[in-house]
Amino acid sequence: MSTTERLTRPSGPRQLTAAIVLALGIGASVGTALLFEHVGGYIPCALCLQERIPYYAAVPLAVVTAVLATRPRAGALTRALLVLIGLVMLYSLSLGIYHAGVEWSFWAGPTDCAQSGGADLTGDLLSAIDAVQPPSCSEAAGRFLGLSFAGWNALGSALFAAIAFVAAFGRSGRASA
Repeated sequence: MSTTERLTRPSGPRQLTAAIVLALGIGASVGTALLFEHVGGYIPCALCLQERIPYYAAVPLAVVTAVLATRPRAGALTRALLVLIGLVMLYSLSLGIYHAGVEWSFWAGPTDCAQSGGADLTGDLLSAIDAVQPPSCSEAAGRFLGLSFAGWNALGSALFAAIAFVAAFGRSGRASA
């Protein structure tokens, strides 16, 4: 069966389940990053903020895909959106690998990601807010099981991309398909 034939088949339970898993998983991932920032007090670096953009794009795409997956005649569009989500998550994977490489000093990070001193919060608060600089991209805020947030982002992005591509090119989950 050709790639075109695979992508134009009707959607089914497999595509619906994948879209729901992607929406919830990607949403939970970016939600966790936001919790670490706003509740845990971790200040994200410039690369951390850039790594969130694919997640912000993928969540609504996955929600729309889940809605479309309930309509068997929208199979081609459902599968095309799953491919798009997979591509977005591959881009996220590349960002995660790049950032993890910067943290491990495999290569240099962007020049606007340099460490600078913290702001003095004892004086004028508005001036202090303007003076706050994000942390260096080359220093991991923390590690869990040996991986930084960027490393976990790379693993999660790879998993989400795989789920999207398998659902896009896989069978619909119906006996007749």
